[in-house]
Order: sequence, then structure tokens, then C-alpha cells
Amino acid sequence: MEELGVAVVIEDDADIRNLLEGVLRQAGFEVHTAADGRDGVEVVRNNGAHVVTLDIGLPDIDGFEVLRRIRNFSDAYVVMLTGRTEEPDLLSALNAGADDYIAKPFRPRELRARVAAMMRRPRHEINRPQQAPRSWAAAPAAPASFGQSLGHAPSGAAAPVHAGVLQHNGLVLNYRTRTVAVDEAPLGLTRSEFDLLHTLLRGEGAVCTRSDLVRAVRGDLYEPDAYISEADERAVEVHIGNLRRKLKEDPNAPRWLQTVRGVGYRLAPQRTDAPAWPGQG
Repeated sequence: MEELGVAVVIEDDADIRNLLEGVLRQAGFEVHTAADGRDGVEVVRNNGAHVVTLDIGLPDIDGFEVLRRIRNFSDAYVVMLTGRTEEPDLLSALNAGADDYIAKPFRPRELRARVAAMMRRPRHEINRPQQAPRSWAAAPAAPASFGQSLGHAPSGAAAPVHAGVLQHNGLVLNYRTRTVAVDEAPLGLTRSEFDLLHTLLRGEGAVCTRSDLVRAVRGDLYEPDAYISEADERAVEVHIGNLRRKLKEDPNAPRWLQTVRGVGYRLAPQRTDAPAWPGQG
């Protein structure tokens, strides 16, 4: 079996801890466990963890504080586990640096799919130097457009400059380097924020449902039967909110992201006063 690296399970419930350990060990990880937050931080530090599953409700310090401490020295993939799915918890977890969030009870197959999707993505924030991830599965190619290729874009759509680069209303996204700039100023995005923005740009104005965006973030774009939970959709809403704040969107006249009530999101129309990319007429 391929060795995938080190996984650390931080969970105070012995039954859940044993389940997580078994799932990750069967998948090919060397697994270490901890029953409280302080011990968990040291286990991650001492073993050079690649993946961490982290319960929010720990007996000493909560999972948010554990995550903040881990992020001081590690860029391991972190998936938070909790029985709570309220938006403040989602927001706190994602802002603290979590890569994903799973509500209890969960299915072992779902956990494996989430970890596989995380490990197919670069391990650093966008616009930082990146390294190739340890691969659970082959890294996917850029996801296909919703009905369009990267050739000639229709009027009002995100216009390609060359393969892997899209621009729209002064925003330029380079899929190959995973960088984004707005009016030529670099914009730092997380992995999930980048993937959501890329999916919406490639949608060329088509509505992307919350389920579409969950699959894009999870790397399951081509698996329409993948399980989508309410917590998944709430996490997308949190990512979109963070993305809008970083883009400094005007809620009354959005430049890039429009909400389609009850459905999802789409790209805002092309503005006639948007600056042209060098080399384009």
C-alpha cells in the first residue's frame, strides 16, 4: 500500500478516535492520536503531520485554539469535526486555517473522500511559494467549463488571455501559477477561495449552484452523485463571504460575484469600462 505520510487524530471520544485511526490507517497513513488539545499540538509538532483531524469540543482547549497553535508551525491539511454546524463555527474554523469541516455523525467513506480532495491541492495559500502535495490520487487537471472551453469567450464572459489565465473586470486569475491580481495588485486567497473564484470565472455567467461549488472545492466536480451536506453548503457561503471581503465587493453593485437567491452564484456582467489586458484590443 502506498505510504501517504503522517496523520494525527485529535479527539476526546475514544470510539470516534478509534474509528478515525482505523479509516486513516487503512488508507495508508501512519497514524498518531491524542485525546486533548495540548497533547494534540505536540503530537502534530513531533511527528511532522501531513493531515490532522481535529475535534472542536475538546476537554482542555477548544479546537479553534488548537488550530491556531498548529498553524504557527505547520501547513498540514486540517479537517475539523464537530456536531455543530452553525455559521459562526464554520467561519471560525475556516478563518483559523482549516482546510475542511465535517459535521458528526459522518460516514468513513465521506472522510476519505474529503481527505483525498484536500491532498490534491497545493498546501500553501495562494501567492505564497508552493510545493507539490503528497498525492492521495493524481492531481486533477483544470476543471472543464460549464459548457465553454478556454477558446474564444462569449461577449460579457471572463476572457482568456492564454490557456489557464482568465480575466474579468480588472481581475486576472492564472490557474497554472494559482495567482490572482485585481487591477494589477496581487490578491492573497486560500485554496478554497481560489477554486471557487476559478469555477465562477469559467462558468462565464452561468449560475453555479451551491452543490456545484461544493464539488469544485472538494475536487469532486465530475462526481454528481457525491454526498453534499448542509454543512458543506454553509461552508461555501462562508468562503464566498470571505472572498467578497477580500475583493472589496460593493454589495449594491458587485463587480465580480452575484448571488442568485435560493440557487447559488454567478459571475457579474462584463463592464464596458473595465481595463483591457495588455495585448488585447
